[in-house]
Amino acid sequence: MALAENTGDAKQGIGAYLLANLREYGLLAALVVIMIFFQVVTDGVLLKPVNITNLLLQNSYIIIMALGMLIVIVAGHIDLSVGSVMGFVGALAAVMIVQLGVNWLLTILVCLGVGAVIGAAQGYWVAYWKIPSFIVTLAGMLVFRGLSLWLLAGQSVGPFPKEFQTIANGFVPDVFPAAIGQSLAPLFDARQVNTLALVTGVVAAAAVIWSGMRQRARDKAYGVEGEPTPFFVARTAIIAVALVFIMYKLSTFRGLPNVLITMGVLTLIYAFLTEKTTLGRRIYALGGNAKAAKLSGIKTERLTFLAFLNMGILAAAAGLVFAARLNTATAKAGFGLELDVIAAVFIGGASMSGGVGKIMGVVVGAFLMGVLNNGMSIMGLGIDYQQMIKGLVLLAAVIFDVYNKSRQG
Repeated sequence: MALAENTGDAKQGIGAYLLANLREYGLLAALVVIMIFFQVVTDGVLLKPVNITNLLLQNSYIIIMALGMLIVIVAGHIDLSVGSVMGFVGALAAVMIVQLGVNWLLTILVCLGVGAVIGAAQGYWVAYWKIPSFIVTLAGMLVFRGLSLWLLAGQSVGPFPKEFQTIANGFVPDVFPAAIGQSLAPLFDARQVNTLALVTGVVAAAAVIWSGMRQRARDKAYGVEGEPTPFFVARTAIIAVALVFIMYKLSTFRGLPNVLITMGVLTLIYAFLTEKTTLGRRIYALGGNAKAAKLSGIKTERLTFLAFLNMGILAAAAGLVFAARLNTATAKAGFGLELDVIAAVFIGGASMSGGVGKIMGVVVGAFLMGVLNNGMSIMGLGIDYQQMIKGLVLLAAVIFDVYNKSRQG
């Protein structure tokens, strides 16, 4: 009898945990289901090495900006100008490198500095003058869209030097001897295997498993009720297998794209910043209740200012990546991309009212949107249907967020 009661309690505990974390697990499950669906309907095209590489390149600038957008939204604000700032910085880089002959490394530094100034200017009005971020960044969107048109005089400017193009289109050289890749090639039915990509996948998967087990041991030591074992095993296994699979696919093509390294490093930095630092906790406190945060001694104005400053730098970085990938700068660059960035953040689990959201959720949300775009394009769906489907997905994510809040309240 006691055993039956314990079993029932365990099931109830697992059920309660699943309901409490439905958004996180549902998002991961949705990404897996969508990838399987498009893999079937596209006759295997979705997960071909060349398409996985294109998927990473196409979503690199979205993910870079989404990392900054999460900070802004968690702080209780929004930035509608990121697409225009991205396009303006790309145009500035093109004018400096192609028309003025400025060194490409110096251009990158200047452009990142310009992004910082733009973010600081917008953050100043929001933080210290209490002007709603919607208004400030809407004005910024119009201003920087106009500046892009003026700077390029309505023309496309390019091409860029090959060194600059490698920011987005380059690949990390294989540091292992070519003989190793050649010996592995028959095992994977490939002409050549990039050993570095393969090893990176195995190491990343091992790191995910080790980090998860270490966190569980720490929670147990402090008496914290952690993730139920079945959920931990399933989630960790899915992530580890996905990492190895993707790296295996990349290893049979051209290896690790440079932008993948950039995205990976930025994701780790911002995950650490938001989850392990006092600054990160204060940002969540600001978004959760700004008045309470201020009364507790948190400098809310400075945090808001820094959130927009950070967003400006990341928008500039995305503009450089976008321009390098296209090998040209156009006046329409970045048009409407702010909507994809905001959608990725909300789909990834961020709350409209601030104070809620995780970096890994944003990355998964961005890839979910990317897979949707890529899969629908392969299927030949028109842009009209694609926009409608993405809009419905975003609406569903927001409705789910509102439902969760009403249920918990």
